[in-house]
Amino acid sequence: MREIVKLGLILLLITSAAAVVLGLSNAATIGTIEAVEAKASEVARKEVLPEAENFKTLEEEKLNEILNGNEKVLEVYAGYKGENIVGYAIKTATPGYGGNVEVITGISTEGKITGIKVVKHQETPGLGANATSAEFQNQYKDMNTSKEITVVKTQPSNENEIQALTGATITSDAVTNGVNIARELFNNKLSK
Repeated sequence: MREIVKLGLILLLITSAAAVVLGLSNAATIGTIEAVEAKASEVARKEVLPEAENFKTLEEEKLNEILNGNEKVLEVYAGYKGENIVGYAIKTATPGYGGNVEVITGISTEGKITGIKVVKHQETPGLGANATSAEFQNQYKDMNTSKEITVVKTQPSNENEIQALTGATITSDAVTNGVNIARELFNNKLSK
């Protein structure tokens, strides 16, 4: 009986020490992780709205109104060329197959989607993870924001349709839902 208690205490000490080490390493790296994610988001904003030279968050009051109205909207940036706004980069998160799919959508002031980028996901490798491919993401480019975008399993026959990823319709829907949220936000709050 004493051996079992002794082994249990040793195991408790080892797991406690491991938990402390993991906690300390997480605390030590959290700033670096956030900085890397912020840099990746900045690069993605430039990819989806290439005409913009720099990005600024919206005025605090307007940003709070948008973020409080929709928990699926994570960030909204205005893209500037000189002093003029050329468009917006909107980051959304919608549920996919393996978890939330975060998408940054670029929309020009003329109401055209300038690009999208899947920046974070937990989708199945080889299936849903293919949402990060340029071939899939380029389907959204130059679409008008006036019409809702839909996902089809066959070759698109209308200008507001994109072809789903083979074997990953849920992921295709998640990306499209994120783009549609950005599109609606632009139409209802930003284009006015």
